[in-house]
Amino acid sequence: MDRSSLPRALLARHVRVGRTGLVPPRLSPATLSFTSPSSCGLSTASGSASLHSASSNPSSSSSSSSSFTTVNADEISHFSRLSSQWWSETGEFALLHRMNPARVSYIREKVALDTSGEDPWTFEARHTDGAREKALGVGQWLKGKRCLDVGCGGGLLSETLARLGGDVVGVDASKENIGIAKTHAGQDLFLPLIKDVDGDDGEIRSSTRTPVRGTVGSLEYRHTSAELLRDAGEKFDVVCAMEVLEHVDEPGEFMKCLGEMVKPGGHLILSTISRTPLARLLTLTLAEDVLRLVTPGTHTYRKFVRPEELRRFVYGSMGGYHVWERPTGADDVRAEEVGETRGIVYDPLGGRWRLWGGAEGTWGKEAGEGCNYMYHVKKRGDAA
Repeated sequence: MDRSSLPRALLARHVRVGRTGLVPPRLSPATLSFTSPSSCGLSTASGSASLHSASSNPSSSSSSSSSFTTVNADEISHFSRLSSQWWSETGEFALLHRMNPARVSYIREKVALDTSGEDPWTFEARHTDGAREKALGVGQWLKGKRCLDVGCGGGLLSETLARLGGDVVGVDASKENIGIAKTHAGQDLFLPLIKDVDGDDGEIRSSTRTPVRGTVGSLEYRHTSAELLRDAGEKFDVVCAMEVLEHVDEPGEFMKCLGEMVKPGGHLILSTISRTPLARLLTLTLAEDVLRLVTPGTHTYRKFVRPEELRRFVYGSMGGYHVWERPTGADDVRAEEVGETRGIVYDPLGGRWRLWGGAEGTWGKEAGEGCNYMYHVKKRGDAA
C-alpha cells in the first residue's frame, strides 16, 4: 500500500518506556476480523444461548479439515473497508486504542505475574522473594515466548506484544488489514519485522529486517485463518483473540481451534462482549445507532456470549480439568467451569478503560462483566 494513502499519524509513532516495557502510546489489542453476520453457532434454549458446534459433537475435538473455517466473507469485507482507520486514534477504532493499556495489563497479570511454576517457598530462599517479585512483569516480560494474535486487524496488539519481547505472529483473514499492519510496523526500526510476501505461486517468502541493537522479540504478519494455522501444527505460549469471538461463525469450533494451538503450560486470553440488556444499550443503541462511534451493523446482539457460557463450554467441550488448570479461589462458586472472567469497563471521565474487580460469585463482580469482559485460562503442563 502506498504510504501517501495512510493517515499522517500512522507514519509517525513514538514509544515510551514504562513498567511494562516499550509500549506505543494508547495502542490497543483490538481485533475484529474473523466475523460473520449469519450463522454463529449459538443455540437458544429456554431463552439462553450456549456455545456449541453445528458441525460436530460438543465433546469432540475441533475439525481438522483445512476446508473448515469460521471466517465469513461478508464481515471480512466490512472490516476491510475500514482498514485505513486502524491507526487513527479518533476514528472508527478510537475506543479500542484506549482499551489497549487495560488489556495489556490483564495479559501481564496472567502471564508475567504467574507464579504457579515457581519452586515452593523455603526458609533458605526466603530472602530472594522480594527480588523475584520486583523482577516480574518488568521490561520485556514476554521475552522467549511465542505469541499469537488471532484477528490482529491493523496490528495494535501485535506491535505491543513484540515491543514487550514476544515472538509474535499476527493473523487476519483480511488482506487489507494485514497490509496496513505491515506498513505501520515498517515505520518503526525498533520492531524486528519479518515481512512475509505471498508469491504468485502461492508460496511465502520471508525476509527479516536487522533489528536495532539491544531489541528482542519478532513480529510477523500472515494473511490466513486460525484453522489453517492450527492445521499446520503451529503452537504458542500465549494465544490471544481480542474482540473476535462475538463475530465468528461457530464460536465453539473457533474456541477449540484456539485451544489446540496453546502449548502445555501456555495461556489462552480473549476479550469479548456479554449478551445482556446493558451490552445491547451500550454497544448497539449508543455506540452504533446514537453516537455513531462504531459503524452501524458491526455487532449482532444474538452472537454475544455470556461469561458463564464461555467458562462452561471450556469445561464441557474442551477437556475440562484434564486439559486446563482449575480456577484459583473459585472452586466453591465455579463448579464445572474453567477459566477466569473479568469485566473491563469504560470510564468516561478518565477517558480510559479499567479492569473491574470483585470477589468470585458476588453481584458486584458479575455487574462489571455485564458488557465487555476478559477471559483467561491456562493449559496444564502435563496436557497432551
